[in-house]
Amino acid sequence: MAEVARKSSEGSWRETAKIVAQALILATIVRVFFFEPFNIPSGSMKSTLLVGDYLFASKLSYGYSRYTFPWGIIPFEGRIFASAPKRGDVVVFKLPRDTSTNYIKRVIGLPGDHIEVHNGIVSINGQAAPQTPAGEYAGPEESRPKPRYEETLPNGVKHYVLHWEGQGDLDNVGPFDVPAGQYFMMGDNRDESLDSRVPAWQRGVGFVPEQNLVGRANILFFSAGTDDPHAFLLTSPWTWPFDIRWARIFHLIR
Repeated sequence: MAEVARKSSEGSWRETAKIVAQALILATIVRVFFFEPFNIPSGSMKSTLLVGDYLFASKLSYGYSRYTFPWGIIPFEGRIFASAPKRGDVVVFKLPRDTSTNYIKRVIGLPGDHIEVHNGIVSINGQAAPQTPAGEYAGPEESRPKPRYEETLPNGVKHYVLHWEGQGDLDNVGPFDVPAGQYFMMGDNRDESLDSRVPAWQRGVGFVPEQNLVGRANILFFSAGTDDPHAFLLTSPWTWPFDIRWARIFHLIR
């Protein structure tokens, strides 16, 4: 009986190990080819994305490049199964001047576009993207509420932006002519976003090549409103239910 029990235990262990290995392989395939998780470390995309948000980016949205894969382990130029981003998409991409760093911004300018910013209003090919007052953003990290506006892009996409009227260093910049095969990115928190309004040689983003696109930000799967989201699960378990932003979980990113 002891021998039978031992063999049964070994069989159970092997079956468990097999299931775990299959699950890990499946998770790796999903992460490499379909959806990759990212977290938000800064406030440049407020109020759309907040520090402590965790999201999935769809790699299928724009096809694959060397930067779609971890560490660029499959080196090739250009993209395969490519599909162009739409104006207004929120995109994860590799920073052109440092491809080890992931950034997330909103696509404002497409290849061939002429972009200017006057008094905080973006003009695309001579057409202003109007901003309608939409209350204020009053997050706990703000010293005072910040004006929020609903911006409407020329293709009809609407989203919220934050900025102090006439106070941003980048409220009057341009013109920018977006080169072929590249994109112009901006953060929704306009006064606190280092984006395509700042050239790479000034430590900004500059234009983003098509091959640097990693994926489209689709959905939030977790959000922790703490000063250090990475340490969230390691400290103060009695505060977890209060630190989680429950209303943001499974929130679609627009």
